[in-house]
Amino acid sequence: MIEKGFTKPTDRIIRLKNQILNARPYVESERAVLATEAYKETEGLPPILRRAKVAEKIFNELPVTIREDELIVGAITKNPRSTEICPEFSFDWVEAEFETMANRVADPFEIPKETAAELHEAFKYWPGKTTSDLATSYMSKKTKDCMANGVFTVGNYFYGGVGHVCVDYGKILKIGFRGIIAQAVKELELLDRMDPSYIKKQQFYNAIIITYNAAINFAHRYADKADELAKAESNPTRKQELQQVAQNCRRVPENGATTFWEACQTMWFVQCMLQIESSGHSISPGRFDQYMQPYLEADKSIGREFAQELIDCIWIKLNDVNKTRDEVSAQAFAGYAVFQNLCVGGQTEDGLDATNDVSYMCMEAVAHVRLPAPSFSIRVWQDTPDEFLFRAAEVVRLGLGVPAIYNDEVIIPALQNRGVSLADARDYGIVGCVEPQAIHRTEGWHDAAFFNVAKVLEITLNNGKVGDTQLGPVTGEMTNWKSVDDFFEAFNKQMSFFVRHLAEADNCVDIAHAERAPLPFLSAMVDDCMGRGMSVQEGGAIYNFTGPQAFGVADSGDSVYAMKKFVFDDKALTMADLKEALDANFGLAQGAKAAGNGSTEPTEEQVYAAVRQVLVNSNSTDMSTLKDEVYRTLAAGNGNGGGNGKYDGIRRMLDSAPCFGNDIDEVDMIARKCAQIYCKEVEKYKNPRGGQFQAGIYPVSANVLFGKDVGALPDGRPANAPLADGVSPRQGKDVKGPTAAANSVAKLDHFIASNGTLYNQKFLPSALAGDNGLQHFASLVRSYFDHKGMHVQFNVIDRATLLEAQKNPEAHRDLVVRVAGYSAQFVVLAKEVQDDIISRTEQVF
Repeated sequence: MIEKGFTKPTDRIIRLKNQILNARPYVESERAVLATEAYKETEGLPPILRRAKVAEKIFNELPVTIREDELIVGAITKNPRSTEICPEFSFDWVEAEFETMANRVADPFEIPKETAAELHEAFKYWPGKTTSDLATSYMSKKTKDCMANGVFTVGNYFYGGVGHVCVDYGKILKIGFRGIIAQAVKELELLDRMDPSYIKKQQFYNAIIITYNAAINFAHRYADKADELAKAESNPTRKQELQQVAQNCRRVPENGATTFWEACQTMWFVQCMLQIESSGHSISPGRFDQYMQPYLEADKSIGREFAQELIDCIWIKLNDVNKTRDEVSAQAFAGYAVFQNLCVGGQTEDGLDATNDVSYMCMEAVAHVRLPAPSFSIRVWQDTPDEFLFRAAEVVRLGLGVPAIYNDEVIIPALQNRGVSLADARDYGIVGCVEPQAIHRTEGWHDAAFFNVAKVLEITLNNGKVGDTQLGPVTGEMTNWKSVDDFFEAFNKQMSFFVRHLAEADNCVDIAHAERAPLPFLSAMVDDCMGRGMSVQEGGAIYNFTGPQAFGVADSGDSVYAMKKFVFDDKALTMADLKEALDANFGLAQGAKAAGNGSTEPTEEQVYAAVRQVLVNSNSTDMSTLKDEVYRTLAAGNGNGGGNGKYDGIRRMLDSAPCFGNDIDEVDMIARKCAQIYCKEVEKYKNPRGGQFQAGIYPVSANVLFGKDVGALPDGRPANAPLADGVSPRQGKDVKGPTAAANSVAKLDHFIASNGTLYNQKFLPSALAGDNGLQHFASLVRSYFDHKGMHVQFNVIDRATLLEAQKNPEAHRDLVVRVAGYSAQFVVLAKEVQDDIISRTEQVF
């Protein structure tokens, strides 16, 4: 038998989980107030020392909170699943939403009036002083115009702190914060005063010492709190737990861990303090099984069940972290996403299989906790044990959208191609959604921008215009194109123009962070900042990248193929007719009005008239040919009474074209080319930290939000509709089964998209039932990876369950689904994001 099933969670874990499920997210003001006070007190200091003083004040004065039943302690906020504000990065959008954030479409937060008043007072200090203010001042008007017109957005680091990083948890487990301080002191002593960089390096090391002494005090404050609670506790079992918590917090993370419990507490303190220092999301725990396994093996006194409960507690704590964003960004990241990616499996630096006991215990934790965080991932390669993959399939079958599965055979060479050493590439982890990086050696600036490939296609079709504005270069009217090559010539020029402005925008934000918000706590745990004497924001990491991601690839590929087929090859449609239909959005608004019944489709009489005409005049007996002739007849406006039937017919014709996702080479190669054009443009650019830009193809949930900025497309998609997510086929268009869909996706050049690709599949639960279902699933993954796909993730749920959850959200609060590179509670998602998930093709084997 392959199936093993999962044990039940302890009562403690159920209670802790309910705290998260029942939590009402609040915005809190303590961090903002403390940070503002620290900045006011340090006006004359260099930026790195100001940041150290900010961290010092926060670590020393932020309220200390130990929640009921906790074995692992440390909190960012007083209330569960709430958020603090970091005004040094941006603030005005918060004040603008004081009255609306509680009721907005995506990710609402309560802001009590007293909190709003405290934030308002703190915000008075910040106009003109934030990183976003500085970045904006560096950007050209044209770059800002590109963002305003929906071509791309750099909102992630523009409004927040730097994230998307994995630090050296293993180093802290070994030497503790005291070891970091000792290293900084040693580096200070070795500095050459004649070195021109002496002053900057001296400031950096002093900032480390200040920050890490305060971080030690932060943990000691938790020890004091646990002692206080223990003295007042009447339950002897809980009293003993609190006493041990206090003992743990007095030892770690100041010193190296000596027990598995101490190791778990150390890992969480690091994770928690990184979130406190900066508002950057996607602070990812990395290869948890690799740095935790030695402590499990060495701790002979711990039982397996208690060790599992401690890991479960970390899972709960990861769900306690929350962040608020501006209203528009909240829609792009819908579902209170924080993207803490925890990865297991894969290879060691020596190229041996890395699977261990903790790898499997993490899967058990997913089954026990069943909450959106962490973004749980596994690495697979040719020597991955079948047992490991089957166990992962059992987790997938739970319907939580995890684990996401990554292919070592693609990612390792893709990283090597970017200059990462073999050993470091083998030791990659996933951060954020799907982004691979050489862990604790990289400042990757992943998720640096959303780039709308479909919008660039639309602009190309309109000769560089958005409405009446000449946003891009003049590249020729589409009605003058004689072949698909003419389109690609224009598309390449538009892509080059807009990617250049994307790079400018990202680099402006990058420079602003280096100048105003270097992060000493983070930097000390990223190689080789300590050796180089500079922060990650200034280029201290070994590997430096900037990773903007694209979406709308399948829409673009399908659109270009439809033009090629119906305009240039079959001559069934003129480019002038296509342009007219696109400009009219296929007559959808007019159609609804003409029909008088809210319908945007031709009436039955119109369709029957077209069918009659074709049957009378056609000599063909092939059903596919007859269908095409019916669409052409509707397109010509014949037999349908005029009105909007012409546009409906064109849309139906375009919609009938073969699509990406069905293992059709001619179609898939066009999608591949569209993606490559973007990726090759991106990699032409360098960033201020001395590193290279690298492209990714993943959307978060921006395919829904930014689909609103895109007009009608030649694939038959009407204006403002969602775009395809990541490298996935368009919703409902992959009709030949999961293997055909995976084969199409694998044909994209995943090696060049080294910042990550994202592929969603959705299965009916019956498809994965029993041992046969698990074996079929494992075979699909192996086959897709053999064809050089990079990543795949799954929703295992049926449409009826999702529709029921929409109607009765209170009864489905614990329903978790995969959105994009993360999972979320289905009922907290905006309805349009829910609808996008519902519309994905339901696959069966």
